[in-house]
Amino acid sequence: MSRVDLKVVLLGNAMVGKTSLMERYVHDSFNCNRPYQNTIGTVFAAKRVQVNDVTLIMGIWDTAGSEKYDAMTRTYYRGAKAAIVCYDITKSSTFQRAKHWVRELRSIEENCKVYLCATKKDLCDEGFVSDDPDIQNVVERYASGTQTKLFVTSSKTGENVVELFDEIIQDFISNPENLQKVEEAIVLSKKTGERYCCAI
Repeated sequence: MSRVDLKVVLLGNAMVGKTSLMERYVHDSFNCNRPYQNTIGTVFAAKRVQVNDVTLIMGIWDTAGSEKYDAMTRTYYRGAKAAIVCYDITKSSTFQRAKHWVRELRSIEENCKVYLCATKKDLCDEGFVSDDPDIQNVVERYASGTQTKLFVTSSKTGENVVELFDEIIQDFISNPENLQKVEEAIVLSKKTGERYCCAI
């Protein structure tokens, strides 16, 4: 199996843009002509990231957002170092669901850092009005109160997508224990001749 140093999971309601977020970061692409489809189960992607003189392999699990897949989703976020909890900036109900994931992660995966991600900022920029005009103020207060880092993103334009993942990487490597495990994994990979495929 391919080496993964930094496991990241994407959580949130169906159709909030988790898959688009992953594709923008991994492949720097956005397909506006693609019909909307719910993720069934989980989609995986990997990216090789160079940080100073260390090469990290980031594995990203894009999970299904439908509640009927909740039990399955929990098996994928176990052991994750970071979780990106997404909500659609135009739909306040998706933020309520995001709070569920934050609570669950904090109670089960204590070592997993949580990042709150507002998606589809481009719709607001184009004049689309949210169903709750005060949603962003509510979210900012919530993020501050729960010490959760908040990013407002657009997968369509790429705004703040790289910045979000860069923050995750910096938080990960700031922990000496994480770096030690990466170095051990690199040595093991060289000894076993392990090969892996990932986006550059």
